[in-house]
Amino acid sequence: MKTPHEKIEFLEKLADGITSWIGSIPSLILHTLFFITAFLLPALGIIDFDKMLLVLTTVLSLEAIYLSILIQMSVNKSHEKIEDIQEDIEDIQEDIEEISEDIEEISEDIEEISEDIEDIQEDIEEINEDEDDEDHNERAKNVILKSNVSSNKNEIKALKDKIAELQNKIDELRKD
Repeated sequence: MKTPHEKIEFLEKLADGITSWIGSIPSLILHTLFFITAFLLPALGIIDFDKMLLVLTTVLSLEAIYLSILIQMSVNKSHEKIEDIQEDIEDIQEDIEEISEDIEEISEDIEEISEDIEDIQEDIEEINEDEDDEDHNERAKNVILKSNVSSNKNEIKALKDKIAELQNKIDELRKD
């Protein structure tokens, strides 16, 4: 046995099928043939003209009632889908805003790190000026420190490039 939900799904699929068929060329042809036949029957003397009009009017009235119901069902379903899409768009916009905020925070952190590196470089330059008084081990430490600073600069540059790339992607998403 079918559950009530399955019955409703079946009826909705049937309504969708009928609605799409009514808007097709075969439906237009079938209706045209039906009307031609309906008016030919009295002309050929097979049925009385008044009876044909009564039957034709009744059939068309019932068809119009059912079609209006089916079309309204399709409109309601489309409206629900549009609402779902609008909710998804709002979620995406919120995500983009959060990503933008994260990128701004990362950019600020990178600027702070860059300032710290500049301070370290100034300290190293001062140390290099005073290097005449230092022994060989101190010189080796300074060389290693310079190397680390240089490596950090490269990593910061790579982070800046990645942030720029992410910002471009966010801008593209905003345009869409």
